[in-house]
Amino acid sequence: MLRFYNTLSNKKERFVPLHPDKALIYTCGPTVYDYAHIGNFRAYIFEDLLRRYLKFKGYQVTQVMNITDVDDKIIRASKEAGKDMGEYTSKYIEAFFADLDALRIERAEFYPPATKHIPQMVGLIKRLQEKGFAYTRESSVYFRLSAFPSYGKLSKIDLQGIKPGARIDLDEYGKEDIRDFVLWKGKKEGEPFWETELGPGRPGWHIECSAMSTHYLGESFDIHTGGVDLIFPHHENEIAQSEAATGRQFVRYWLHCRHLIVEGEKMSKSKGNYYTLRDLL
Repeated sequence: MLRFYNTLSNKKERFVPLHPDKALIYTCGPTVYDYAHIGNFRAYIFEDLLRRYLKFKGYQVTQVMNITDVDDKIIRASKEAGKDMGEYTSKYIEAFFADLDALRIERAEFYPPATKHIPQMVGLIKRLQEKGFAYTRESSVYFRLSAFPSYGKLSKIDLQGIKPGARIDLDEYGKEDIRDFVLWKGKKEGEPFWETELGPGRPGWHIECSAMSTHYLGESFDIHTGGVDLIFPHHENEIAQSEAATGRQFVRYWLHCRHLIVEGEKMSKSKGNYYTLRDLL
């Protein structure tokens, strides 16, 4: 019997996949504004071991790992480098796959880049609008948290206790509620944008994973992995927008790995205490 510790229930649970002998896995992948550090690769090795063990146990594995190739950090870094966003990110995408190979991490079946799946994101946002879970303010679209009463079931966070902070979306656009998070960011001068039915703009971070995971794996799938730092708000928001749109359970088993610790602190680019694979090899 195969058992996993499920963050959703905070318990060890027997693994019972949606489809016999198949395992559908979504993995939060890199944001390609710089080289991934070894703390990131700790998570990818954890996911590689999971994938290999499921295959060893006889499961047919389909794994999707996204590549975030548009976000605030990427836009800022590409501007500073004086390069087109696509040109800038291509270097780090290539480096990421080279690092995977150096660590002998098995390739996932799919590595969808966010910029190639804008129609899927727009489609999901439109479904949320139609059901009353999303609204538009100043050309941006937001998720209405008050319409999703089960928000917080993964992180166990009290919605009333949420205050603006580093992990909450803060921008200059108006919101019905400060806790609402952005699905679609209206066009800003000097930033990349897409002309869509939602108006010109670009996707928010959270909608990328919901749109790409359900596109490749279906509206409900078995396992979602990532680091513990993604539980809130990213994975919590994924659940909210996905389940609001489909009316189905998004993911059955949430598996999270801990941080790599350096001198008592989480390895992080923001702290400057990180090492890339290139630093060590």
